[in-house]
Amino acid sequence: MNTKLHAICDSQGRPIDLFLTAGPVSDYIGARALVSGLPNVKWLLGDRGYDADWFREALQDKKIRPCIPGRKKRKTPVRYDKRRYKRRNRIEIMFGRLKDWRRVATRYDRCPQTFFSAIALAATVIFWL
Repeated sequence: MNTKLHAICDSQGRPIDLFLTAGPVSDYIGARALVSGLPNVKWLLGDRGYDADWFREALQDKKIRPCIPGRKKRKTPVRYDKRRYKRRNRIEIMFGRLKDWRRVATRYDRCPQTFFSAIALAATVIFWL
């Protein structure tokens, strides 16, 4: 019953790509699944869960600058644009708009495929509104 949704959204907070994993799975699994479908952008904003050297290198290979703060236990601190990172609220707003759909927020569906189809339906409507 526990799942985690990984998403890529544009600068306006519209969902572009979604990936569902089990709840106790690391964020690296979601990052690995979504890295191949990244659009051509200049910056990628992400939270601390996506802080990994291999992910940063994959982004740099695609000519995308990461704006991801380093984990607390990282030995060498990572510099990031704090002003740009404040725009990450658009991602949180996108997740909030998904949770406006009662079926997504309360997770009535036990089957992950059915739950993900409800998320996809909500994301489609959100994208066009």
